Amino acid sequence: MKLIKQTGQNIEKLYDRSRVARKKYVEEKVRAIIDDVRLNGDDAVIKYTRRFDGVRLTPRQMCVAESEISASFQNITPEFIGHLKTIINNVSLYYKKQLHKCCKVKGYDGVTLKEEVRPLDSVGIYIPAGTAPLISSVYMTAIPAIIAGVSRVVIVTPPDSEGRINPYILAVANLLKVREIYKAGGAQAVAALALGTKTIPKVDKIVGPGNWYVTEAKRQLFGYVDIDMLAGPTELVVIANRYTTTDFVVADLEAQMEHIGGLSILLSTSKQLIKDVRKRVANGYCIYCKNIDEAVDIANKLAPEHLQIMTSDAVSIAKKIRHAGAVFLGPYSPTALGDYAAGPSHVLPTMGTARFFSGLSLSSFTKTSHVIAYSKKALEKVRGPLQQVANLEGLVKHAESVNVRFK
Repeated sequence: MKLIKQTGQNIEKLYDRSRVARKKYVEEKVRAIIDDVRLNGDDAVIKYTRRFDGVRLTPRQMCVAESEISASFQNITPEFIGHLKTIINNVSLYYKKQLHKCCKVKGYDGVTLKEEVRPLDSVGIYIPAGTAPLISSVYMTAIPAIIAGVSRVVIVTPPDSEGRINPYILAVANLLKVREIYKAGGAQAVAALALGTKTIPKVDKIVGPGNWYVTEAKRQLFGYVDIDMLAGPTELVVIANRYTTTDFVVADLEAQMEHIGGLSILLSTSKQLIKDVRKRVANGYCIYCKNIDEAVDIANKLAPEHLQIMTSDAVSIAKKIRHAGAVFLGPYSPTALGDYAAGPSHVLPTMGTARFFSGLSLSSFTKTSHVIAYSKKALEKVRGPLQQVANLEGLVKHAESVNVRFK
Protein backbone atom coordinates (compact mmCIF):
# COMPACT_ATOMS: atom_id res chain seq x y z
CA MET A 1 0.00 0.00 0.00
CA LYS A 2 1.13 3.54 -0.70
CA LEU A 3 1.63 5.86 2.26
CA ILE A 4 0.35 9.34 1.44
CA LYS A 5 0.20 12.60 3.35
CA GLN A 6 -2.91 14.53 4.36
CA THR A 7 -1.91 17.31 2.00
CA GLY A 8 -0.67 17.13 -1.57
CA GLN A 9 -1.70 16.02 -5.03
CA ASN A 10 -2.31 12.35 -4.20
CA ILE A 11 -4.91 12.95 -1.53
CA GLU A 12 -6.59 15.68 -3.60
CA LYS A 13 -7.08 13.11 -6.37
CA LEU A 14 -8.77 10.82 -3.86
CA TYR A 15 -11.06 13.61 -2.72
CA ASP A 16 -11.95 14.53 -6.30
CA ARG A 17 -12.08 11.05 -7.83
CA SER A 18 -15.53 11.58 -9.38
CA ARG A 19 -14.07 14.28 -11.62
CA VAL A 20 -11.39 12.06 -13.13
CA ALA A 21 -13.61 9.00 -13.53
CA ARG A 22 -15.30 9.85 -16.83
CA LYS A 23 -13.48 8.92 -20.02
CA LYS A 24 -14.14 10.79 -23.26
CA TYR A 25 -13.88 7.74 -25.51
CA VAL A 26 -16.41 5.87 -23.35
CA GLU A 27 -18.81 8.80 -23.59
CA GLU A 28 -18.56 8.85 -27.39
CA LYS A 29 -18.93 5.09 -27.83
CA VAL A 30 -21.93 4.98 -25.53
CA ARG A 31 -23.61 7.85 -27.37
CA ALA A 32 -23.22 5.96 -30.66
CA ILE A 33 -24.69 2.79 -29.13
CA ILE A 34 -27.67 4.68 -27.70
CA ASP A 35 -28.38 6.36 -31.03
CA ASP A 36 -28.20 2.97 -32.76
CA VAL A 37 -30.67 1.40 -30.32
CA ARG A 38 -32.96 4.41 -30.66
CA LEU A 39 -33.03 4.01 -34.46
CA ASN A 40 -32.78 0.24 -34.88
CA GLY A 41 -34.13 -1.28 -31.65
CA ASP A 42 -33.70 -5.04 -31.38
CA ASP A 43 -31.35 -5.21 -34.37
CA ALA A 44 -28.90 -2.91 -32.61
CA VAL A 45 -29.11 -4.82 -29.32
CA ILE A 46 -28.51 -8.10 -31.15
CA LYS A 47 -25.58 -6.60 -33.07
CA TYR A 48 -23.79 -5.44 -29.93
CA THR A 49 -24.56 -8.70 -28.10
CA ARG A 50 -22.81 -10.53 -30.94
CA ARG A 51 -19.89 -8.08 -30.90
CA PHE A 52 -19.29 -7.85 -27.16
CA ASP A 53 -20.60 -11.16 -25.81
CA GLY A 54 -19.73 -13.36 -28.78
CA VAL A 55 -23.18 -14.87 -29.28
CA ARG A 56 -25.77 -14.46 -32.02
CA LEU A 57 -29.35 -14.26 -30.76
CA THR A 58 -32.73 -13.72 -32.36
CA PRO A 59 -35.22 -11.32 -30.73
CA ARG A 60 -37.12 -14.32 -29.39
CA GLN A 61 -33.94 -15.81 -27.92
CA MET A 62 -33.22 -12.58 -26.04
CA CYS A 63 -36.15 -13.43 -23.75
CA VAL A 64 -35.24 -16.01 -21.12
CA ALA A 65 -37.76 -18.85 -21.41
CA GLU A 66 -39.55 -20.47 -18.47
CA SER A 67 -37.78 -23.73 -19.35
CA GLU A 68 -34.38 -22.03 -18.90
CA ILE A 69 -35.41 -20.67 -15.51
CA SER A 70 -36.65 -24.09 -14.37
CA ALA A 71 -33.49 -25.79 -15.61
CA SER A 72 -31.34 -23.43 -13.54
CA PHE A 73 -32.17 -25.42 -10.39
CA GLN A 74 -30.73 -28.68 -11.74
CA ASN A 75 -27.19 -28.11 -10.46
CA ILE A 76 -28.05 -26.00 -7.41
CA THR A 77 -27.95 -27.76 -4.05
CA PRO A 78 -30.77 -27.60 -1.50
CA GLU A 79 -28.19 -26.27 0.96
CA PHE A 80 -27.59 -23.21 -1.22
CA ILE A 81 -31.33 -22.63 -1.56
CA GLY A 82 -31.63 -22.76 2.23
CA HIS A 83 -28.83 -20.22 2.68
CA LEU A 84 -30.38 -18.02 0.03
CA LYS A 85 -33.75 -18.04 1.78
CA THR A 86 -32.04 -16.91 4.99
CA ILE A 87 -30.48 -13.97 3.19
CA ILE A 88 -33.73 -13.09 1.39
CA ASN A 89 -35.50 -13.06 4.74
CA ASN A 90 -32.86 -10.68 6.20
CA VAL A 91 -33.17 -8.26 3.28
CA SER A 92 -36.97 -8.45 3.25
CA LEU A 93 -37.31 -7.78 6.98
CA TYR A 94 -35.14 -4.68 6.66
CA TYR A 95 -37.11 -3.18 3.78
CA LYS A 96 -40.52 -3.99 5.20
CA LYS A 97 -39.62 -1.63 8.06
CA GLN A 98 -39.21 1.16 5.49
CA LEU A 99 -42.77 1.00 4.14
CA HIS A 100 -44.02 4.56 3.72
CA LYS A 101 -47.21 5.99 5.14
CA CYS A 102 -48.98 8.84 3.38
CA CYS A 103 -48.62 12.22 5.07
CA LYS A 104 -51.92 14.03 5.72
CA VAL A 105 -52.47 17.50 7.20
CA LYS A 106 -55.89 18.81 8.18
CA GLY A 107 -55.98 22.61 8.24
CA TYR A 108 -58.41 25.42 8.95
CA ASP A 109 -61.78 25.91 7.21
CA GLY A 110 -61.72 22.75 5.16
CA VAL A 111 -58.07 22.59 4.06
CA THR A 112 -56.71 19.09 3.38
CA LEU A 113 -53.12 18.51 2.28
CA LYS A 114 -51.77 15.06 1.53
CA GLU A 115 -48.72 13.38 0.10
CA GLU A 116 -49.61 10.17 -1.70
CA VAL A 117 -46.78 7.64 -1.97
CA ARG A 118 -47.10 5.34 -4.96
CA PRO A 119 -44.77 2.66 -6.36
CA LEU A 120 -43.25 3.01 -9.79
CA ASP A 121 -44.97 0.94 -12.48
CA SER A 122 -41.79 -0.66 -13.82
CA VAL A 123 -38.12 -1.03 -12.92
CA GLY A 124 -35.23 -2.47 -14.89
CA ILE A 125 -32.39 -4.11 -12.99
CA TYR A 126 -28.94 -4.44 -14.55
CA ILE A 127 -27.02 -7.50 -13.32
CA PRO A 128 -23.36 -7.74 -14.42
CA ALA A 129 -22.25 -11.20 -15.51
CA GLY A 130 -18.97 -10.68 -17.31
CA THR A 131 -15.87 -11.06 -15.15
CA ALA A 132 -18.02 -12.02 -12.17
CA PRO A 133 -21.77 -12.72 -12.15
CA LEU A 134 -23.16 -10.64 -9.30
CA ILE A 135 -25.75 -13.06 -7.96
CA SER A 136 -26.20 -10.99 -4.80
CA SER A 137 -27.19 -7.93 -6.83
CA VAL A 138 -30.37 -9.73 -7.90
CA TYR A 139 -31.84 -9.87 -4.40
CA MET A 140 -30.23 -6.62 -3.26
CA THR A 141 -32.13 -4.73 -5.98
CA ALA A 142 -35.26 -6.77 -6.65
CA ILE A 143 -36.41 -7.20 -3.04
CA PRO A 144 -36.83 -3.48 -2.20
CA ALA A 145 -38.54 -2.95 -5.56
CA ILE A 146 -40.99 -5.79 -4.90
CA ILE A 147 -41.71 -4.69 -1.32
CA ALA A 148 -42.27 -1.12 -2.55
CA GLY A 149 -45.02 -2.51 -4.79
CA VAL A 150 -43.45 -2.22 -8.25
CA SER A 151 -45.67 -4.35 -10.48
CA ARG A 152 -43.15 -4.99 -13.28
CA VAL A 153 -39.58 -5.89 -12.34
CA VAL A 154 -37.27 -6.65 -15.28
CA ILE A 155 -33.74 -8.05 -15.30
CA VAL A 156 -31.19 -7.57 -18.06
CA THR A 157 -27.92 -9.47 -17.89
CA PRO A 158 -25.34 -10.44 -20.52
CA PRO A 159 -25.31 -14.03 -21.82
CA ASP A 160 -22.22 -16.21 -22.03
CA SER A 161 -20.73 -17.34 -25.35
CA GLU A 162 -23.29 -20.16 -25.48
CA GLY A 163 -26.20 -17.77 -25.09
CA ARG A 164 -26.94 -18.84 -21.53
CA ILE A 165 -27.53 -16.87 -18.34
CA ASN A 166 -25.73 -17.80 -15.14
CA PRO A 167 -28.00 -20.40 -13.46
CA TYR A 168 -27.61 -18.84 -10.02
CA ILE A 169 -28.88 -15.51 -11.32
CA LEU A 170 -31.91 -17.28 -12.77
CA ALA A 171 -32.50 -19.29 -9.59
CA VAL A 172 -32.48 -16.20 -7.38
CA ALA A 173 -34.78 -14.37 -9.78
CA ASN A 174 -37.15 -17.32 -9.77
CA LEU A 175 -37.29 -17.45 -5.97
CA LEU A 176 -38.22 -13.76 -6.03
CA LYS A 177 -40.83 -14.41 -8.75
CA VAL A 178 -39.02 -12.18 -11.26
CA ARG A 179 -39.53 -13.90 -14.60
CA GLU A 180 -39.09 -11.12 -17.16
CA ILE A 181 -35.41 -11.54 -17.95
CA TYR A 182 -33.51 -10.54 -21.09
CA LYS A 183 -30.14 -11.66 -22.44
CA ALA A 184 -28.59 -8.27 -22.98
CA GLY A 185 -25.77 -6.37 -21.35
CA GLY A 186 -23.70 -3.23 -21.63
CA ALA A 187 -24.84 0.18 -22.81
CA GLN A 188 -27.18 -1.46 -25.37
CA ALA A 189 -29.21 -3.10 -22.58
CA VAL A 190 -29.52 0.18 -20.69
CA ALA A 191 -30.60 1.93 -23.89
CA ALA A 192 -33.21 -0.76 -24.57
CA LEU A 193 -34.66 -0.39 -21.06
CA ALA A 194 -34.75 3.40 -21.30
CA LEU A 195 -36.04 3.77 -24.86
CA GLY A 196 -37.86 0.50 -25.41
CA THR A 197 -37.59 -1.94 -28.32
CA LYS A 198 -40.08 -4.37 -29.84
CA THR A 199 -38.78 -7.13 -27.55
CA ILE A 200 -37.79 -5.13 -24.46
CA PRO A 201 -40.52 -2.67 -23.35
CA LYS A 202 -39.23 0.50 -21.69
CA VAL A 203 -39.19 0.92 -17.93
CA ASP A 204 -39.53 3.90 -15.60
CA LYS A 205 -36.26 3.44 -13.72
CA ILE A 206 -32.98 1.57 -14.10
CA VAL A 207 -30.98 0.37 -11.08
CA GLY A 208 -28.03 -1.88 -10.46
CA PRO A 209 -24.24 -1.89 -10.74
CA GLY A 210 -22.26 -1.98 -13.98
CA ASN A 211 -19.01 -1.05 -15.69
CA TRP A 212 -18.08 2.38 -17.09
CA TYR A 213 -20.15 1.81 -20.23
CA VAL A 214 -23.26 0.91 -18.25
CA THR A 215 -22.78 3.88 -15.93
CA GLU A 216 -22.21 6.28 -18.81
CA ALA A 217 -25.34 4.98 -20.56
CA LYS A 218 -27.36 5.63 -17.41
CA ARG A 219 -25.93 9.15 -17.23
CA GLN A 220 -26.81 9.94 -20.85
CA LEU A 221 -30.29 8.45 -20.61
CA PHE A 222 -31.27 10.08 -17.33
CA GLY A 223 -34.37 12.08 -18.11
CA TYR A 224 -35.73 9.50 -20.53
CA VAL A 225 -35.76 7.27 -17.48
CA ASP A 226 -34.91 7.62 -13.82
CA ILE A 227 -31.74 5.98 -12.46
CA ASP A 228 -30.48 5.02 -9.03
CA MET A 229 -27.07 6.73 -9.15
CA LEU A 230 -23.83 7.00 -11.12
CA ALA A 231 -21.63 4.45 -9.39
CA GLY A 232 -18.00 3.68 -10.13
CA PRO A 233 -15.58 1.04 -8.79
CA THR A 234 -16.16 -0.18 -5.27
CA GLU A 235 -14.27 1.44 -2.39
CA LEU A 236 -13.54 0.95 1.29
CA VAL A 237 -12.15 3.26 3.96
CA VAL A 238 -11.09 1.73 7.29
CA ILE A 239 -10.60 3.77 10.46
CA ALA A 240 -8.38 1.88 12.92
CA ASN A 241 -6.08 2.40 15.89
CA ARG A 242 -3.39 0.44 17.73
CA TYR A 243 -5.97 -1.81 19.35
CA THR A 244 -7.43 -2.97 16.04
CA THR A 245 -6.64 -6.53 14.97
CA THR A 246 -4.22 -6.35 12.04
CA ASP A 247 -5.48 -9.57 10.44
CA PHE A 248 -9.01 -8.14 10.26
CA VAL A 249 -7.81 -4.95 8.58
CA VAL A 250 -5.69 -6.84 6.06
CA ALA A 251 -8.48 -9.25 5.19
CA ASP A 252 -11.04 -6.48 4.63
CA LEU A 253 -8.71 -4.31 2.54
CA GLU A 254 -7.71 -7.27 0.37
CA ALA A 255 -11.32 -8.34 -0.07
CA GLN A 256 -12.16 -4.96 -1.54
CA MET A 257 -9.30 -5.23 -4.01
CA GLU A 258 -10.84 -8.40 -5.48
CA HIS A 259 -13.06 -6.07 -7.51
CA ILE A 260 -11.54 -4.62 -10.68
CA GLY A 261 -10.56 -1.04 -9.93
CA GLY A 262 -11.43 -1.41 -6.26
CA LEU A 263 -10.07 1.21 -3.86
CA SER A 264 -8.89 0.51 -0.31
CA ILE A 265 -7.78 3.22 2.13
CA LEU A 266 -6.58 2.81 5.72
CA LEU A 267 -6.81 5.78 8.09
CA SER A 268 -5.00 5.02 11.31
CA THR A 269 -3.60 6.70 14.40
CA SER A 270 -1.10 3.83 14.73
CA LYS A 271 2.18 3.99 12.81
CA GLN A 272 2.85 0.38 13.73
CA LEU A 273 -0.48 -0.80 12.30
CA ILE A 274 0.21 1.10 9.08
CA LYS A 275 3.68 -0.47 8.88
CA ASP A 276 2.32 -3.98 9.41
CA VAL A 277 -0.52 -3.54 6.91
CA ARG A 278 1.76 -2.11 4.22
CA LYS A 279 3.93 -5.21 4.43
CA ARG A 280 0.97 -7.47 3.73
CA VAL A 281 -1.33 -5.53 1.40
CA ALA A 282 0.00 -4.64 -2.04
CA ASN A 283 -2.53 -2.07 -3.26
CA GLY A 284 -4.35 0.89 -1.83
CA TYR A 285 -3.41 3.81 0.40
CA CYS A 286 -2.49 4.41 4.04
CA ILE A 287 -2.83 7.78 5.76
CA TYR A 288 -1.44 8.42 9.22
CA CYS A 289 -3.70 10.54 11.42
CA LYS A 290 -2.63 12.27 14.64
CA ASN A 291 -5.97 11.47 16.24
CA ILE A 292 -9.38 10.00 15.45
CA ASP A 293 -10.88 13.42 14.74
CA GLU A 294 -8.40 13.82 11.87
CA ALA A 295 -9.40 10.39 10.57
CA VAL A 296 -13.08 11.36 10.73
CA ASP A 297 -12.40 14.60 8.88
CA ILE A 298 -10.61 12.77 6.06
CA ALA A 299 -13.32 10.11 5.91
CA ASN A 300 -15.99 12.79 5.52
CA LYS A 301 -14.00 14.43 2.72
CA LEU A 302 -13.61 11.07 0.98
CA ALA A 303 -17.34 10.28 1.38
CA PRO A 304 -16.67 6.59 0.68
CA GLU A 305 -19.03 3.87 -0.43
CA HIS A 306 -18.08 1.69 2.56
CA LEU A 307 -16.65 2.93 5.84
CA GLN A 308 -15.50 0.51 8.53
CA ILE A 309 -14.83 1.92 11.99
CA MET A 310 -12.78 -0.79 13.67
CA THR A 311 -12.29 0.70 17.13
CA SER A 312 -13.83 0.00 20.52
CA ASP A 313 -15.68 3.33 20.47
CA ALA A 314 -17.04 2.86 16.94
CA VAL A 315 -20.57 3.94 17.85
CA SER A 316 -19.49 7.35 19.18
CA ILE A 317 -17.16 7.92 16.22
CA ALA A 318 -19.96 7.04 13.78
CA LYS A 319 -21.99 9.97 15.14
CA LYS A 320 -19.41 12.30 13.59
CA ILE A 321 -19.65 10.72 10.14
CA ARG A 322 -21.70 12.80 7.69
CA HIS A 323 -20.86 11.23 4.34
CA ALA A 324 -20.70 7.48 3.67
CA GLY A 325 -22.79 5.03 1.68
CA ALA A 326 -22.73 2.45 4.46
CA VAL A 327 -21.01 2.48 7.86
CA PHE A 328 -19.85 -0.75 9.52
CA LEU A 329 -19.20 -0.66 13.25
CA GLY A 330 -16.75 -2.77 15.21
CA PRO A 331 -14.46 -5.71 14.42
CA TYR A 332 -17.25 -8.13 13.51
CA SER A 333 -19.04 -6.05 10.89
CA PRO A 334 -16.92 -6.46 7.73
CA THR A 335 -18.00 -4.89 4.46
CA ALA A 336 -18.62 -8.38 3.06
CA LEU A 337 -21.52 -8.67 5.52
CA GLY A 338 -23.23 -5.73 3.83
CA ASP A 339 -22.35 -7.06 0.38
CA TYR A 340 -24.20 -10.31 0.91
CA ALA A 341 -26.33 -10.91 3.95
CA ALA A 342 -27.02 -8.14 6.49
CA GLY A 343 -30.12 -6.63 4.89
CA PRO A 344 -29.55 -3.14 3.46
CA SER A 345 -28.81 -3.10 -0.28
CA HIS A 346 -25.21 -3.14 -1.40
CA VAL A 347 -26.03 -0.71 -4.23
CA LEU A 348 -24.31 2.36 -2.77
CA PRO A 349 -22.86 5.68 -3.94
CA THR A 350 -19.16 5.74 -4.86
CA MET A 351 -16.51 8.26 -5.97
CA GLY A 352 -17.41 10.72 -3.23
CA THR A 353 -21.05 10.97 -4.30
CA ALA A 354 -22.18 9.83 -0.85
CA ARG A 355 -22.17 13.58 -0.16
CA PHE A 356 -25.48 13.78 -2.01
CA PHE A 357 -26.55 10.26 -3.08
CA SER A 358 -28.02 7.55 -0.85
CA GLY A 359 -27.92 3.80 -1.06
CA LEU A 360 -30.80 1.95 -2.65
CA SER A 361 -33.88 2.02 -0.41
CA LEU A 362 -37.62 1.56 -0.62
CA SER A 363 -38.01 5.23 -1.57
CA SER A 364 -35.86 4.53 -4.64
CA PHE A 365 -38.87 2.68 -6.06
CA THR A 366 -41.64 5.08 -5.13
CA LYS A 367 -42.74 8.56 -6.08
CA THR A 368 -45.03 11.05 -4.39
CA SER A 369 -47.96 13.18 -5.49
CA HIS A 370 -49.22 16.24 -3.63
CA VAL A 371 -52.97 16.30 -3.03
CA ILE A 372 -54.52 19.69 -2.26
CA ALA A 373 -58.17 20.28 -1.35
CA TYR A 374 -59.54 23.71 -0.27
CA SER A 375 -63.03 24.86 0.60
CA LYS A 376 -64.31 28.21 -0.69
CA LYS A 377 -63.80 29.77 2.75
CA ALA A 378 -60.19 28.54 2.93
CA LEU A 379 -59.47 29.83 -0.59
CA GLU A 380 -60.83 33.25 0.38
CA LYS A 381 -58.26 33.48 3.20
CA VAL A 382 -55.28 33.09 0.86
CA ARG A 383 -56.82 35.03 -2.02
CA GLY A 384 -55.09 38.32 -1.18
CA PRO A 385 -51.55 36.97 -0.69
CA LEU A 386 -51.87 34.76 -3.76
CA GLN A 387 -53.08 37.64 -5.94
CA GLN A 388 -50.25 39.94 -4.86
CA VAL A 389 -47.52 37.41 -5.61
CA ALA A 390 -49.09 36.45 -8.96
CA ASN A 391 -49.31 40.13 -9.99
CA LEU A 392 -45.67 40.74 -8.98
CA GLU A 393 -44.67 37.86 -11.25
CA GLY A 394 -46.75 39.29 -14.07
CA LEU A 395 -49.05 36.27 -14.13
CA VAL A 396 -52.38 38.07 -13.86
CA LYS A 397 -54.39 35.17 -15.25
CA HIS A 398 -53.27 33.11 -12.27
CA ALA A 399 -54.83 35.66 -9.95
CA GLU A 400 -57.96 35.83 -12.11
CA SER A 401 -58.38 32.04 -11.90
CA VAL A 402 -58.88 32.51 -8.16
CA ASN A 403 -60.95 35.73 -8.33
CA VAL A 404 -63.45 34.22 -10.76
CA ARG A 405 -64.60 31.87 -8.02
CA PHE A 406 -65.92 34.81 -5.96
CA LYS A 407 -67.89 36.72 -8.65
